[in-house]
Amino acid sequence: MNKFTTASFIKSKKEGHKISMLTAYDYSTAKLVDEAGVDSILVGDSLGMVVLGYDNTLQVTLEDMIHHTKAVARGVKRALVIGDMPFLSYHVSVEETIKNAGRLIQEGNAHAVKLEGGKEIIDKVEALVKAQIPVVGHLGLTPQSVNMMGGFKVQGKNEAQAKKIIDDAKLLQEAGAFAIVLECIPEKLAKLVSESVDIPTIGIGAGKYCDGQVLVTQDMLGMYSDFTPKFVKKYIDMGTSIREAVVSYCQEIQEGVFPEEKHTFTIDEETMKKLY
Repeated sequence: MNKFTTASFIKSKKEGHKISMLTAYDYSTAKLVDEAGVDSILVGDSLGMVVLGYDNTLQVTLEDMIHHTKAVARGVKRALVIGDMPFLSYHVSVEETIKNAGRLIQEGNAHAVKLEGGKEIIDKVEALVKAQIPVVGHLGLTPQSVNMMGGFKVQGKNEAQAKKIIDDAKLLQEAGAFAIVLECIPEKLAKLVSESVDIPTIGIGAGKYCDGQVLVTQDMLGMYSDFTPKFVKKYIDMGTSIREAVVSYCQEIQEGVFPEEKHTFTIDEETMKKLY
């Protein structure tokens, strides 16, 4: 089983191999999706909503990201692990950006980092690449800008927005990014962006013409019911299965059905007599 690397991303686009990516925030989930053959795992700051119960991603800290990325990396053998840089971890200065990204690589054992934005962060992307830190860009709906955008809304629907996304994608490529996530933009725009750059685009709510796709694992498994975006396909309803299993567990405890003899350990009778 060959390791999927940053070079594999570029090769995949050239050869027409669609790249598969899923999120993971813990060891056991990462191990499962890696064994299933996913190409890349994103430790997204979406963990703020999916795992930590926040309303958005803005409260996620660098320490949170390092903690969860480290756990994910322990469960992965093949997939390329990408760690999200959280809000304000790359907005202050180039020096701080390199330091924070370096921690995700060195302490979190990520293989690459992801940053949201285009022209306004190009100097950070260039500096990271010069520091030998692989970078994934992120355009369209950028959740860390939710307050500026006025909510989680589709981006790129007017000419100015669409042109900026195309221009930003080209700038990210020139700065050295090896891939770009396109989130919640029209399918035709995503197709044009994908055709405009040589690096692969990874879509989430951006249609079928991207060079790969990413979903939040809990969404596609039906485990996160707070909100289900239009672009999510549920491949299984694990949320219902888990609830039903827990109901059965609680009932069996009350009825004395669980644990059965096969779930228990024994001790010889002579030892027991000495204890009374």
